[in-house]
Amino acid sequence: SFVFIQDFSQAMSQAGSSQFQEVIRQELEYSMKVELDKILATAHSNEIEHTKKDLEGFKKLFHRFLQEKGPSVDWGKIQRPPEDSIQPYEKIKARGLPDNIASVLNKLVVVKLNGGLGTSMGCKGPKSLIGVRNENTFLDLTVQQIEHLNKSYNTDVPLVLMNSFNTDDDTKKILQKYSHSRVKIYTFNQSRYPRINKETLLPIAKDVSYSGENTECWYPPGHGDIYASFYNSGLLDNLIAEGKEYIFVSNIDNLGATVDLYILNHLMNPPNGKRCEFVMEVTNKTRADVKGGTLTQYENKLRLVEIAQVPKAHVDEFKSVSKFKIFNTNNLWIALSAIKRLQEKNAIDMEIIVNPKTLDGGLNVIQLETAVGAAIKSFENSLGINVPRSRFLPVKTTSDLLLVMSNLYSLNAGSLTMSEKREFPTVPLVKLGSSFTKVQDYLRRFESIPDMLELDHLTVSGDVTFGKNVSLKGTVIIIANHGDRIDIPAGALLENKIVSGNLRILDH
Repeated sequence: SFVFIQDFSQAMSQAGSSQFQEVIRQELEYSMKVELDKILATAHSNEIEHTKKDLEGFKKLFHRFLQEKGPSVDWGKIQRPPEDSIQPYEKIKARGLPDNIASVLNKLVVVKLNGGLGTSMGCKGPKSLIGVRNENTFLDLTVQQIEHLNKSYNTDVPLVLMNSFNTDDDTKKILQKYSHSRVKIYTFNQSRYPRINKETLLPIAKDVSYSGENTECWYPPGHGDIYASFYNSGLLDNLIAEGKEYIFVSNIDNLGATVDLYILNHLMNPPNGKRCEFVMEVTNKTRADVKGGTLTQYENKLRLVEIAQVPKAHVDEFKSVSKFKIFNTNNLWIALSAIKRLQEKNAIDMEIIVNPKTLDGGLNVIQLETAVGAAIKSFENSLGINVPRSRFLPVKTTSDLLLVMSNLYSLNAGSLTMSEKREFPTVPLVKLGSSFTKVQDYLRRFESIPDMLELDHLTVSGDVTFGKNVSLKGTVIIIANHGDRIDIPAGALLENKIVSGNLRILDH
């Protein structure tokens, strides 16, 4: 029997008596179990084992989702982190490096979160395969960085990719091209969870398949899934057996997330002799980062607080740059032995992120996700390190892509560094309009990437194209209204200019 409920949270608040709430919860869990069993029954013998693991993990998450009420933090308990719990990077760098840096490096594994698709930039397939610089993809740059480390120090730092069912096949096909590079590459898959109908709170999938029309029925549950899937894959144990001690985890689209030897040395040779199990790189907020998760002190533990967890009345306070000065870059350094210990005790606690989606046919679904950094409170002796902004260089949009393709950066052994010719270390603010959203449209509109060394701010809107060798300086705003088109001529210099109306360059 199933109690049909329009909106679960509303029903819960009206349900009044906790006894009645408990009955509804049990009904929902029972109905979910019945549906999941039906789905599992459609699995082939070779899929049963991992499908079972996935659905077990999902059931735990769903159970917690039904238990939790309202924002998961009590705002009154949030405190500023103690002084020594977030260290300035300069202090860590000032310690220098030991002579035996190779032996420290050999304890490290680089993990890249590679579950995302390039859909937000109009690309099919894994985001990591989009070209970012001189034909190099995110994945190419990552492999080049680690290969450079291994060659320079004669070490064996492996690369591990956490794929999702969306990116696994395409990524594995491409990995063959690195078979001669000096980097061992491993992959494992994050879980595959069923999307839930928002009204009925039941899975929309009827069977285990996830191809064709069933692609919309499943989702990868966020990067917080790394702990369970890394452990379940057996790879975690293999790496520990090889003598590896730390992983450096980051998003594959963060081009600033390179292996930092000073941070690694701080982990392996802590000044007070007590090793950290979890280090989160944070960096100072600018006005562009007001929504980023921040580190706070909460019940005597460092805790990551995301905007979704903040009660509505306090959102503005959360966004304030003066009270919460830093945000999480999602560059994390975590002890392998600690992941193993906590995973075996089922003691990794991460807040549930409820992510609502509307499918193509108009159906409203929710996906339950977790975030890797939220686990910081489950580890012992955690630390934040306030790193330079250059370690946070994510490419989420074509506006970001324009920055990393430009002469603001030079490329060396897979790493991007800000050009020394740039007078100030901050990046220009770039906003490209909807005509530039898709990578192929964006590439078509730039005959070559403009000189942006002296640019502060660029806004482009409407049907605009750029000829070769254009220079942009100061604040440049280019707006082609509906029906108009603006062609910026080859060799043009725009300095503190607003261009609007119609400007067609005719070929003679």
